Amino acid sequence: MTNISRDSDVVELNNPPLYNYGQRVRARRTVRNDGTFMGKEIGEILCNKGDEGYVVSIGTFLQQFYIYGVEFVSTGYRVGMKRKEIDPVEIVKEVKSGSSS
Repeated sequence: MTNISRDSDVVELNNPPLYNYGQRVRARRTVRNDGTFMGKEIGEILCNKGDEGYVVSIGTFLQQFYIYGVEFVSTGYRVGMKRKEIDPVEIVKEVKSGSSS
């Protein structure tokens, strides 16, 4: 039997996604092609640390993680990113219905 290497014991799918469609995010690190990005060589840079983009899709991986499809403004590339690889550019405040303020 093969051991699957997981990043953590946390199962993100037990909670709703942290980011929403259309939310502006920033890459926390440089991401290179691991072979899953068609048309680019393995190891080629897909986004640099600090690049900004928008969440355009939300999927899952290994029944554990959300994968956010982020379309980066500077390159037009759509890159699958884990929660730990991106930060929000603007903090989104939740609006509670029935609140008077």
